[in-house]
Amino acid sequence: MKKFHMHKQILATIGLCGLLLAAPASAQLRIGQPSGFTGSVAAGVKENTEGAKLYFDAVNARGGINGQKIELISVDDKFDPKVTVEVARELITSKGVLALFLNRGTPHSQALLPLLAEHKVPLVGPSTGAMVLHEPVNPWVFNVRATYQREAAKAVEHLASIGITRIAVLTTDDTFGADGAEGALKGFAEAQLKPVLLEKFPRDKPVFTELAKGVHGSNAQAVMVIGSAGNTANAVKAIRAAGSRAQAVTLSNNASEGFIKLLGDHARGVIVTQVFPNERSVAYGLIKEAQDLAKAKGMPGVSPAMMEGFAAAKVVAEGLRRAGPKPTPAALRDALEGLRNYDLGGLSVSYSPTNHTGLDFADLSIVDASGKFRR
Repeated sequence: MKKFHMHKQILATIGLCGLLLAAPASAQLRIGQPSGFTGSVAAGVKENTEGAKLYFDAVNARGGINGQKIELISVDDKFDPKVTVEVARELITSKGVLALFLNRGTPHSQALLPLLAEHKVPLVGPSTGAMVLHEPVNPWVFNVRATYQREAAKAVEHLASIGITRIAVLTTDDTFGADGAEGALKGFAEAQLKPVLLEKFPRDKPVFTELAKGVHGSNAQAVMVIGSAGNTANAVKAIRAAGSRAQAVTLSNNASEGFIKLLGDHARGVIVTQVFPNERSVAYGLIKEAQDLAKAKGMPGVSPAMMEGFAAAKVVAEGLRRAGPKPTPAALRDALEGLRNYDLGGLSVSYSPTNHTGLDFADLSIVDASGKFRR
């Protein structure tokens, strides 16, 4: 009799296991993030991700969306476009993600475009302002932040407005650098100026000694460096070592506390363009919400890079909410394209079949003596 009962228990256990295996994979809303958690952009990527998790965790604590929790699956692509595609394909085919999200890098985002079309999966909130993701409109890409061209042009126009006319430009030799340089040249044209120096540097392990001498020799009053955080910090250090006191300027891809740490003693006075409001400005509901959630977790505050991740997370969560109780990648895409005047908290996001830009906010900040961004 004991053997019979034991046999029944074993069968019951096997049956239960079978039911568990047959059930949907934990009914999670899976979002895949292939990004550079190691390499020259790691500091900013980690802050982007902290900001996204801040919002996703808050949504999940309230019960998730339609009873399902959001699961962010972050994978290191080592900031290599080839690896980006490899890990993104794995996220789509093996992990069943509903969207790719908050990846870093212009060449990396471009490399993903064929994959999005092949698998009909949206990319939401890429952490790049590349114009190629805005024009022509890609049906699978939903940007949340302004373009690099807008930032670069605004920075040059600002410098010109305060009497700085001798401006050098150093750009990484890839599609990101070319895109940013195009925006800078628009700013020069608007101000009726030309750069005193326009040079490229390799994306991988550049040496800035000669370029820094060129900046010093050009008598530049300001130098715009369009590159990753690590490369930009090394460029600024080399420029200072060459004897130049030119005002250093860079774009929002470097709007992270990690970038300030990389600059070290050379951080003070560096201008960084921003694509979200001041992270201490609680007049914006978006900022106050992020600050309150960070405080509840015992964090000291939020950085600009965290705000980018936080805003992108709000957009993808709203898309999931509108995509229904059993969302598919295609349903999420359609839901996002239907967003009109969605209030992030003082900033409004709209998409349409002819516009996937999202926000067009651009501002300037400067690093102060305490190592904080000031507006």
